[in-house]
Amino acid sequence: MMTAKLPQNTLAVESGDPDARTALVLHGGGGPQTVAPIAGHLAATMHVLAPTHPGWNGTSRPDDIASIAQLATTYLENLLERGERDVVVVGSSIGGWIALEMAIQCAADERYAGLVGAVIDIDGVGAVVEGEPGADFFALDARQLAEAAWHNPELGYRDPAAFTDEQRAIQQSNGETMATIAGRGMSDATLLDRLGAISVPTLVVFGASDRIVTPTYGQAVAHAIRGAEFAVVPDAGHLPHLEAPDATWAVIDPFVKRIR
Repeated sequence: MMTAKLPQNTLAVESGDPDARTALVLHGGGGPQTVAPIAGHLAATMHVLAPTHPGWNGTSRPDDIASIAQLATTYLENLLERGERDVVVVGSSIGGWIALEMAIQCAADERYAGLVGAVIDIDGVGAVVEGEPGADFFALDARQLAEAAWHNPELGYRDPAAFTDEQRAIQQSNGETMATIAGRGMSDATLLDRLGAISVPTLVVFGASDRIVTPTYGQAVAHAIRGAEFAVVPDAGHLPHLEAPDATWAVIDPFVKRIR
């Protein structure tokens, strides 16, 4: 079965040293701007690829990219085509889910062996953990979303009344794409059981105040992955790299150094 290619307008922005180890940085529902600090930080020592997922921010989405698994396969095929090896895949929110799915597929398909060398999952969604349901993202208004996603909701709240028509249209389109690819429940009932297939070094990072998916949920995800490390960033929510960047780098940097 043929795999969709990434449309030209979603190809990764590249930064850092092209001869250094590659990091693929995958954004969540908020779009590529939400992981720009991660890309910028890692570019100091790595070759960073930071794509816009197909269908986000006005980009096109092929019809055959209609699930997280299909998007993960597309990114693996893109890395294979580029001749990449031993890539550190860093994902935030649904980006974390994509990263885990990529690592699972690498373990299952010898064509992808060696493509993914490590995973950093930052407040990733996707698993179903008993007793720790994720927030009903699509039912939240702007104020409720800020309260669930941020340690300090005032930092994350954006008044929809202040949006331009273009911003409103992009937000609506992004939400529709996320519902298509991740599902309205933003979860896969099979994911938790499949995480045991991951054999590469994995770090799961959670903001202590995340209420989209809780640190307890994150611990369960880490526990399902052999040898995975788990770390909590204090005074941060679903996007710790935006709310507490220095504390986030203090967790990520030692992991990246250990796996070199």
